[in-house]
Amino acid sequence: MAAASLYLPFLPLLAKQILLNNFLSDIPALALASDNVDPDQLRRPRHWDIHSVRRFMISFGLVSSVFDFATFAFLILVVHATSDVFQTAWFVESLLTELAIVLVVRTHKRLWGSSPSRLLAALALGTGAIAFAIPFAPFASWFGFVPLPGPVLAGLLAITALYVFVSEVTKTWLFDHGSRGKHRRMAMSTHERHTTGKSARLSG
Repeated sequence: MAAASLYLPFLPLLAKQILLNNFLSDIPALALASDNVDPDQLRRPRHWDIHSVRRFMISFGLVSSVFDFATFAFLILVVHATSDVFQTAWFVESLLTELAIVLVVRTHKRLWGSSPSRLLAALALGTGAIAFAIPFAPFASWFGFVPLPGPVLAGLLAITALYVFVSEVTKTWLFDHGSRGKHRRMAMSTHERHTTGKSARLSG
């Protein structure tokens, strides 16, 4: 939004729209404690790997930014959205992608290969339905929203679907790369311990 505001003659999202977006996107998070965990993730204790966390943040941050700019380009260059339509569409798209990424990163498997808990699935789907319904609600104008035309909604759905696909590809690459990197670090650590122990014996 900061980058978009440099080129737009209006705010990409109003303050109350941002607060509503944050509130709605937090609703599915209430069910994370009840979520199902894949059996292969429970076979042995796991430790935080700061290298994996850093790669995760950078990779998904870049993916999210790219799709934000894709939405920006679609709304301005393709549909020539007015300020009200732009803010409404970006609100819907950002909320949909926030809901989608929760379901993508909750598992090492494909999104469709691991079932979330019923509560998490219900809250995510319900919040997504609310995202589409709010622009058409009687109180929508108070938030600065307007009903979205069919082509805009279709474009947002296409962007969200592509976002899910790219996120799945990114997740697979991250987990595969992280596993190989972890094995390399473990091998190097073992080699260093062996070398250190051998040097100590020789010195003794």
